[in-house]
Amino acid sequence: MASSQDSGDTHHHDEDGSGARELAFSLLCGACLLAGFLLEQFSPAPDWVSRTLFQGAYIFGGFFAVREVAEKLPSGKFEIDFLMIVAAAGAAILGEWAEGALLLFLFSIGHALENYAMNRARKAITSLADLAPETALVRRSGVQAELKVADLRPGDEVIIRSNERIAADGFVIKGESSVNQAPITGESAPADKSAVPEIEAAFASPDALPARHRVFAGTINGAGSLEIRVTRAAGETALAKVISMVSAAETRQSPTQSFTKKFEKIFVPAVILLAVLVALSGPVLGEAFRESFYRAMAVLVAASPCALAIATPSAVLSGIARAARGGVLIKGGAPLEALGTLDAIAFDKTGTLTEGMPRIVEVKALAGTDEIDLLRVASAVEALSDHPLAKAVVRDAAARIGDTALVATGFESLTGRGVSAIVEGETVLIGKPAFFNGTDAKALAVDLTAITSDMFSRGQTLMVVSKGDQFLGVIGLMDTPKPQAKAVIEQLRALGLRRMMMISGDNQSVADAVAREVGLDTAFGDLMPEDKVRKIAELSEGKGVAMVGDGVNDAPAMANATVGIAMGAAGSDVALETADIALMGDDLRTLPFAVGLSRRARSVIQQNLWLSLGIVALLIPATLLGLGIGPAVIIHEGSTLLVVANALRLLTYRA
Repeated sequence: MASSQDSGDTHHHDEDGSGARELAFSLLCGACLLAGFLLEQFSPAPDWVSRTLFQGAYIFGGFFAVREVAEKLPSGKFEIDFLMIVAAAGAAILGEWAEGALLLFLFSIGHALENYAMNRARKAITSLADLAPETALVRRSGVQAELKVADLRPGDEVIIRSNERIAADGFVIKGESSVNQAPITGESAPADKSAVPEIEAAFASPDALPARHRVFAGTINGAGSLEIRVTRAAGETALAKVISMVSAAETRQSPTQSFTKKFEKIFVPAVILLAVLVALSGPVLGEAFRESFYRAMAVLVAASPCALAIATPSAVLSGIARAARGGVLIKGGAPLEALGTLDAIAFDKTGTLTEGMPRIVEVKALAGTDEIDLLRVASAVEALSDHPLAKAVVRDAAARIGDTALVATGFESLTGRGVSAIVEGETVLIGKPAFFNGTDAKALAVDLTAITSDMFSRGQTLMVVSKGDQFLGVIGLMDTPKPQAKAVIEQLRALGLRRMMMISGDNQSVADAVAREVGLDTAFGDLMPEDKVRKIAELSEGKGVAMVGDGVNDAPAMANATVGIAMGAAGSDVALETADIALMGDDLRTLPFAVGLSRRARSVIQQNLWLSLGIVALLIPATLLGLGIGPAVIIHEGSTLLVVANALRLLTYRA
């Protein structure tokens, strides 16, 4: 039935309106068949009347199959449609017009229903294109106008009213609102959006903006009004790329698809040869040629691997479509199947398992001072630095104690070691414990050394603070794990992943601390990018390993993993291009969904293969032993539709 699917590609009749014609033709075939049968059985009308109706059924039922054969035969492709046409022609030669008409009716109606089912899966993908509105309210040079979305260009300012769909990728320049990003990222809760502080700086590097400022085409604004500046043309938005890549993924073969295509190339000619031998076996078996020829036509029907041909493509297409609706882009059948078989997964640390920015996690003030004084002094000095750790101290200190009311002067950066400044007339030094070695600065006291050793062993990055000749204390910072990380790891274990590890460029103690907190088995720290690639190669031995990263720094490691998975890909062109699977949102919780869906898809593919091969294995001997064309057709077409229905269950998958 689905033999015309080269490389897993499916019929696209509906795209030019012929899908409806195919269904209409099959119904006309059925009407002719029914009328001919009723006249033959219950009317005194001449035989030629019913025969003419059966021949009409042949024309309507065989039209599309003959068209497929005509397209394939010149290139030497003897596929399933060919087997059906030969079987129907054989029935006509024998004068069994009714059975031949029944064969073509069931074949054509099954073909039409299969195309309907496959188009339903395909529409789940193409419906993404309907998410973006057709027009947008744009302000150019102070003038507002309603423009087509296709005419938007980077730099335009678009006004988004409450409850409207957002027309373009960009960032918020005015207003606050919550945005439903589920169509793109799969996030279950709306995401809060607010304006950027510096518009021109944001426009210069929009990919570096925090998620709270960025918006995507196709997402839905909440109750507030927003004004956004466009950063991508309509054809380059995250939504447009998802549609393009998911559509392309349909043609990328999985290992099972490759196997079935190779199997068909051998099996179909073998079936034709078997049918010829059966047709010529009359003298050996002592039966009339007519009987042998009829049995040969039944064998052609029984042995046609229609269900096998559609088994994998239907499951792959349904799985990819369901994933796209859940904010996961799977680039074809190969990664879909591969992820369903893996038992190991490696995570990058920064931005994947952790928030991607350091936070103050511990403050140890020494005797003679307190936490507030320590943070006031440290914040005053670090306010003059642009280092990420300095910014973290200023931000978190303000959240803890408010305004420091202290001013630092004479700031100096001691590259690689720390900083110094004057606060309240005294010199303040802030640096790593190693900076206070008795040479560059006063040596740490024994009790302070014990404190720093303990904090360091728990994976913290340390800032020792001294003022004048007195140590005030130590500030410990960490890139803290995402709140959902631990629960996600537990869900992945429940799905059957047995080896879960981290590969990180951070020092081993930091990697170990984060791994312990989120529940990973192992952490590999102190890795350069090339070390990550080697480590992935080691871990891939056996069943293989998936690598989860941000798609930029981890691109080489992801490329060398069995399956590369990129986080937060909606805002990253590199992530979309390099990963096999892209989690569009920066939310780890879509990872168990992707793994669970892949496992379910693989299970469905296996079920379909066993069912389709099992039916063929049963029908061939049954027809050799006398099962007629009619029953063989009914069982054959029924199994094909059962396979498609089983695959479509993936569209309703819930994690």
